[in-house]
Amino acid sequence: MIDIHMHVGRWGIRREPAVDGDELVRRMDELGIDKAVLLPVGISPESFMLDSGNRETLDAYHQHRDRFVPFCNLDPRSGNSSTLDFSWVLEEYREAGCRGVGEITANVPFDDPRCLNLFCHCGAAGLPVLFHLATGVVEGLYGLADERGMPRLERALQECRGTVFIGHAQAFWAEIAADVDEAERGGYPKGPVRAPGRVPELLIRYPDLYADLSAGSGFNAISRDAEFGYRFLEEHQDKLLFGTDICHVGQPVEIVAYLNEARQSARISEGCYQKVTHANAVRLLRLEG
Repeated sequence: MIDIHMHVGRWGIRREPAVDGDELVRRMDELGIDKAVLLPVGISPESFMLDSGNRETLDAYHQHRDRFVPFCNLDPRSGNSSTLDFSWVLEEYREAGCRGVGEITANVPFDDPRCLNLFCHCGAAGLPVLFHLATGVVEGLYGLADERGMPRLERALQECRGTVFIGHAQAFWAEIAADVDEAERGGYPKGPVRAPGRVPELLIRYPDLYADLSAGSGFNAISRDAEFGYRFLEEHQDKLLFGTDICHVGQPVEIVAYLNEARQSARISEGCYQKVTHANAVRLLRLEG
C-alpha cells in the first residue's frame, strides 16, 4: 500500500508529542503500508498549528528513504505576485527528491491569479498539487476556498491544463452527493447518497483531477452509504488514492480495514483495490513499482 497523505510534526505545537519519521514507520508497519507521501503543512500562516515545513519533511525522508516520498510546499502568495517565477524553486525541490506540491492550505480563493500561476508552474514541472479545500475565506479557517459546486476548482482545471490536482478535505468530499447544503459542506454529511454530486462529475470530466481518500472526510464520503461507496470506488478506480492523514500519535485509522474488508468480501474487485491502494500512486508520482 502507498499512502498519499501523512505528516511529520507536532499538532498543537506543545500540547502533544511530535510525530516523527520513526513513529510514522511504526504505524505504517502496523497498518501494512509500504510507502507514504509526506506533506509539509506549516508553510502558510493559516496552518501554523502543525509545525512541519519543507526541511522537516526532507529530514524525515532522508532518514527513511525506502519508506517515504516527499512533497514540497509553497504559498501561492509568495512575492504577492501573479507573475512570480516559481520554476527555479520547484526544480530545486525536484532535485531534492520531491514528487509533488502540497498540502496547500492558504486560505485564498482557489482561482486567485497567484494560485493559478503557482498551479501552472507545478504542471510545467510535472509535480501534482494536493490541496485542502475550504468553504470560504474565513478567519480561523485553512485551505483554498471555493463555493458550493466548486466553480473555482473547475476554473483552475480549465486554465491549468496539464497540472494534476488531488482533492482533499471536507469541502471537497461533502460534494460526493448532489444534495449537500451549505451547513453540511464543511463537515461530515451522513446518510444515503441519493444522487452523485460534483466530485464524481468533475472526476469524469477532467482527466487531471484525482481524489485523496484520507482523513475523516474521505473515509466518511465512501462509507456513509455502503452500496454507493463501493460503486464509487469501482467507477472511479483510476482516479482515487488511498491515504490516512496521520498527524497524531496513536491516531485511529479506519480506511485500511475498510478497503481490506471490501476486497476480501469482493465488494470491490481486485483490480480496483490494487489501483486505489498502490498502482495509481505509482503511476502519478512516477515511482518504481
